[in-house]
Amino acid sequence: MKQSLLVLSLILFVSLQSCKDTDSQITFHKSHETSRANVPFSDAVETESLLFLTGQIGKDHKKGELVSGGIEAETKQVIENIKDVLEHHNLSLDHVVKCTVILKDINDFQAFNTVYTTYFKRKPARTTFAASGLAGGASIEIDVIASK
Repeated sequence: MKQSLLVLSLILFVSLQSCKDTDSQITFHKSHETSRANVPFSDAVETESLLFLTGQIGKDHKKGELVSGGIEAETKQVIENIKDVLEHHNLSLDHVVKCTVILKDINDFQAFNTVYTTYFKRKPARTTFAASGLAGGASIEIDVIASK
């Protein structure tokens, strides 16, 4: 897990450095969801050519709680949340170039992957690993990088 986090940090650093070197603008976007108006992070960070989305869990933002139904239901909600953020920025899942998937239990991989493959037809690059606990008691968290 430490190695995966190191690789992700390096990718983000290189991406941000390359943006810095070209004097491109970096925009930090607040969430379009009113329930996430006061969170201590940006919903998305935009550069000239990329959109970095914050990690999403299987929370129904209108109800303010995790969806029930297990890993499949949470995975579907996570991806629907990602779609909502992308659509808010006039993008779609087809613009996603990289996904990072964190599972609470690696034994959920097959069930998660069954749902995931119904959404991501273009097969973006992906890293998947398990962690001992996720925010909000979630079973899954996914963040993505999309190309504009």
